[in-house]
Amino acid sequence: MAAPHDDDPVWLDRMYNNRARVPGHPAYFARWAHDSAQVRAAAPPGVIDRRYGDGVNETLDIFPAASASSAPVLVFVHGGYWRSLDKSDHSFVAPAFTAQGVCVVVPNYALCPGTEAQPVTIPDIALQMVKALAWTWHHVAEHGGDPRRITVAGHSAGGHLAAMLLACDWKALGLPAQLVRNALSISGLYDLHPLMRTPSLQEALRLTSQDARRASPALWPAPKQGRLYSVVGGDESEEFLRHNALIRQAWGPRTVPVCEELPGLNHFSVLDALADPSHALHGSALSLLQDRR
Repeated sequence: MAAPHDDDPVWLDRMYNNRARVPGHPAYFARWAHDSAQVRAAAPPGVIDRRYGDGVNETLDIFPAASASSAPVLVFVHGGYWRSLDKSDHSFVAPAFTAQGVCVVVPNYALCPGTEAQPVTIPDIALQMVKALAWTWHHVAEHGGDPRRITVAGHSAGGHLAAMLLACDWKALGLPAQLVRNALSISGLYDLHPLMRTPSLQEALRLTSQDARRASPALWPAPKQGRLYSVVGGDESEEFLRHNALIRQAWGPRTVPVCEELPGLNHFSVLDALADPSHALHGSALSLLQDRR
């Protein structure tokens, strides 16, 4: 299911430039940063900026469950088109989950394009997230989390990375085959080829056709285990709606039992829904976290 006008740069920017599509996006970023700063300020000692590796931005934050041991673990991967934003902008996601007995881990990663001396590609970021998940499996029990119950959620670029992590061959890395039990992708992208020709993204991402293929989950075989819930805001572009349907088409309804467009939500308000205990999206995340299969 290819993009209908993927050779038209004007159309591609209209489809993929979410900040242009939502003129009020600075207010979302400001609120997320403000609320996240408050969450981090209230965090217990020793859980902010823990290193999971020695590379650029290889740190993560841990928000232990309010009142639980052996808690299910939600690893939340932030968005920003692999080129912007930071884990410190997304701590606000944690409290609604920690209050429900969930341990939340928010990793950081290097941003594209990096530097001339140390360039950063999307496959590089994916490998950083593999390192972050491996660290989580080894260490989350020290913070009350159950390493056997890890679910990954992500927004936008983070949604793309969440799908990749579900499909990762963990056993080949000497780790449990189902290290990631389930995943939730919010406004994820699953075939990166159109981004190669999107003017607003070309300079930062510098995507090659080889990297686009290597890092496109829709071109991979379906994961052998685990489930992916894929959701998108109903007010997002036709391309984001297409990507949401594409991953179910590629991996099948058994692996992707939930593939939904959430009415009235744009590319940024859809993330607010995840952090809202009264929203169905938050409930969907909890159902994945509580899955003991």
